[in-house]
Amino acid sequence: MGEPPSSMSQQAVDVALVLAVDVSLSMSAEELQIQREGYATAISSPEVVNAIRQGGHGRIAVTMFEWAADSHAREVLGWTVIETRDDAERIAASLVDSMSYGQRRTSISGAIVHASSLLQELPFAAQRYVIDISGDGPNNQGAPVVWARDEALRKGFTINGLPLMTRSGPGEAFNISDLDTYYSRCVIGGPGSFMIPVNDWDQFAEAVRRKLVLEIGELSSPGLPVVKVQFEQDAYDCLIGEKIWQQRLWQYDDSAR
Repeated sequence: MGEPPSSMSQQAVDVALVLAVDVSLSMSAEELQIQREGYATAISSPEVVNAIRQGGHGRIAVTMFEWAADSHAREVLGWTVIETRDDAERIAASLVDSMSYGQRRTSISGAIVHASSLLQELPFAAQRYVIDISGDGPNNQGAPVVWARDEALRKGFTINGLPLMTRSGPGEAFNISDLDTYYSRCVIGGPGSFMIPVNDWDQFAEAVRRKLVLEIGELSSPGLPVVKVQFEQDAYDCLIGEKIWQQRLWQYDDSAR
């Protein structure tokens, strides 16, 4: 395990949580809004607030950013402590008061690298360090996702996932049918890592709520299935997203001739 951030003289929290939210153009404007409102609903839910209260310090630190290409990381919420219901409701209100804007490409690796840098600059002392990645497609730009994942794990961070298995966005051609397997094999990792697949947007707020309860308090939470990190030895192509993108470029070049 890597060395944790040097923040031991600061306020102590039970978990430092980075919420990395996909805003690639494969999602529609309506889906981006559902996503933003889902995070707001989950963060301010009684279940999440109760999980925070049951921690040893009774507080967590949260930051959120939106990602697409590895050059795009837009801060939505800087490092903020949640200790009370009022804290949670204030953050929820700030999330629904602003808009998300779609951006080109999908770089999960870039999101992990940026999230790792935020944890390394954490102004609090945390017992656990968690990166939470949501997204609706595989990595297709930037460094290989496995490299970024392994670098984060060496620093002592855990990566959890929220693969969006929906198929209504404009970029469906770049998606894969087994995104949940992709996240399990290529994205998540670290102590206690897990993912919760979302098959329909109606499930989104519930999935985020359950994921936050598990991440904050490591408590059991009924609802959507939780998939732990897998260690199968059979091969899986973690470069599938890059290959799909390249294939599409070749098809475009052929059609333009």
